[in-house]
Amino acid sequence: MATPVPDPEAAAAAGLIQEFPPAKLYPLIELPVPQFITPAADYRAGIPIVLDLGTRQTRAGFATDSAPRFEFPTQIARYRDRKILRTFTLIGSDANLDANTRQAAKSPFDGALVANWEYLETIMDYVFVKMGVSSQGRIDNPIVMSEMLAAPLAQHKHMQELLFETFSVPSATFGIDALFSYHYNNGSNGLVISSGHETTHVIPVVDGRGILNQSKRLNWGGHQASSFLLNLLQLKYPHTPAKITPWQAEMLVREHCYTAPVSYGDEVEHYLDRDDGFDERNHIIQAPFTEVIAPVKSEEELAKIAERRKESGRKLQEQAAKIRLEKLQQKEQELEYYRHIENKSDQVSAKEFKRLLDAEGLSDENELTKIIKNLDKSIRRSRKQDLGDGEEESDAEEMTFPLLDIPDDQLDSEQIKQKRHQRLLKSNYDARMRAKAEKEREQEKKEEEERKDEEWRERDLQGWIKDRRDQRASIMNRMKEKQRLKADLNNRRSLASQMRMKSIANLASDSPNAGTTTPTGANSAGSARKRRREDGEDDGFGVDDSDWAVYRDIANASDTEEDDEMAESIRKIEEQLMVYDPNFSLDTSLEAQNNWMNSLVHAFLRGSRPFDPSSRAEAHQLHLNVERVRVPEVLFQPSIAGIDQAGIVELASDVLSRRLSKNDSAKVCKDVFLTGGYSLLEGLDERMRHELRAALPVDTELGIRRAEDAILDAWKGMRKWVNEEENLKNHMLTREEYLEYGPEYMKEHKMSNKALV
Repeated sequence: MATPVPDPEAAAAAGLIQEFPPAKLYPLIELPVPQFITPAADYRAGIPIVLDLGTRQTRAGFATDSAPRFEFPTQIARYRDRKILRTFTLIGSDANLDANTRQAAKSPFDGALVANWEYLETIMDYVFVKMGVSSQGRIDNPIVMSEMLAAPLAQHKHMQELLFETFSVPSATFGIDALFSYHYNNGSNGLVISSGHETTHVIPVVDGRGILNQSKRLNWGGHQASSFLLNLLQLKYPHTPAKITPWQAEMLVREHCYTAPVSYGDEVEHYLDRDDGFDERNHIIQAPFTEVIAPVKSEEELAKIAERRKESGRKLQEQAAKIRLEKLQQKEQELEYYRHIENKSDQVSAKEFKRLLDAEGLSDENELTKIIKNLDKSIRRSRKQDLGDGEEESDAEEMTFPLLDIPDDQLDSEQIKQKRHQRLLKSNYDARMRAKAEKEREQEKKEEEERKDEEWRERDLQGWIKDRRDQRASIMNRMKEKQRLKADLNNRRSLASQMRMKSIANLASDSPNAGTTTPTGANSAGSARKRRREDGEDDGFGVDDSDWAVYRDIANASDTEEDDEMAESIRKIEEQLMVYDPNFSLDTSLEAQNNWMNSLVHAFLRGSRPFDPSSRAEAHQLHLNVERVRVPEVLFQPSIAGIDQAGIVELASDVLSRRLSKNDSAKVCKDVFLTGGYSLLEGLDERMRHELRAALPVDTELGIRRAEDAILDAWKGMRKWVNEEENLKNHMLTREEYLEYGPEYMKEHKMSNKALV
């Protein structure tokens, strides 16, 4: 059950809120402004072009460059301007010009595979234009491109057709980006763990060549992690006014998430503890917002407003007093009317009196007496509270009614009138006496119950405490059930809500007894009730939203009264437990549970500070705490995100322990190499060292290192590889070989995929 958060001002007045230092805020990063890429002016034919075509970023440059000349998001947007009736094609960062183009931006990839070759051709044409290629219809440069591990033959075939037939390149080759990164970092024997945008691969490398048939893949990367974080935040803040884009979610993962250093369970067990560095773990992301500045009024204007409010309050009080007075007069008329009926019991026959009761909808004389008693009690209470009529009844002095014992034939007309008046007074006096006697009996009963309860407590303290705890638990369960039912009733389509409205509609359709004549106000409830139509059709009550509004108002009023009664009962029980139960303290009371400072839900949603619903800044804040470690943990426990695959440590230990020979495994364990953009997670290397050390034999020599630049090392490794003369001469597929052997043919090398024979 979500604990309610008290009003900040009320909580401060009660001493529940302490002063907090200003919170550290992290801005929600916006998309950078697109930068125009100027075409290269030093283009030279024959220099190999290194093209790292990733699912997220594309990087391109010449083999003579030390770094890529440019990189841009692998996306394309086709936007049609309806004003000038032209369609624009925007590529890379240009697709982020405005909201319309961002919405139309698409990737040529579907997961890790190319799905739209037309888009890919347009992107590659854009790359060659920015590289400064001026020839028409052909590219006079060898091409070195990256591809995914175990790329399907159809992908490889289409890519070679695109290069050799569309762009007429003289030669081309393909290689696995993770192996190129390992090659750039001077690796020879090791286990390459490459975590990119779409997938994570585990590739053993022996003597510089990847053992691809023993490699493993986990379908999780930076794209899935950012989507997972976005889903978690949408569940956490379903009504937040801040809209987070996928790019911003990716930046949140990169800037704020980290890997649990030893164990995920140990990390999150006390993550929300305020006394254990929670403020440092809880990152508050401030989304952009527009502050609403209220106009400042002068003292004279404030005084006028206060005077108007005071006058309005006085008028409302007068109106309310008038309404209460009218209701009092109406009740007095009803009381006089029903007493008139009661007096007829002595004037008419029993059969005639029964007919009068039936006309009023009364079953017998006892029901009439009960109505008179309730009206009399209500009138006296209203007089005392609203009209200040506090006449104290002197019940000690016994009242006498001498005329009631004298027959009417012995009295004159004036005495008969006095006798009627005395009969009314006696009826009122008897009612007061009965009420007083009933009150005394209730008081005696209460004192007797308290005495028995005290004797029970002195005789069996543990049993008494258990009974009080059971009563408290029962009331709290009722409160929780009411909250659940109330939540269901707020949903118009829930079964509980529909059944409740059906019952109300049926009750509202019942007509009062026809032909009954009652004084003004006696039939007010019946006149306000909706009647069933004469033809028997339903009156449609509950169809309009106004009917639902009335129903909610009535339900809330009754619920509030009952909630107050249950809260008061719990308070009394807790007061007794605090005195007699040594194991019950203020920290376990309902008030302490409802205090936001003891609420894990509040810490999870709003951190360690009170939440002000009126603050627009706080309404646009996102608190990253458990999500910071939960999202990266999917690499080790994919079941957290609903993925039915083994974790990265299980895949790596399986390759090292079962897929390689003992000698190769010993060499590979010495160099576990982390590369790829998603491997930049803080603490990933330490966690891998801890997990692999536990999974491998004790005497295993284990070494773990990161790539120098996990993002650019693949491109730099491709440049390093193509600058080696042997590779450029022997491992590039020439155009002549392509025409002779066909698009399915490929040349193998240490960085490439295996050719299917």
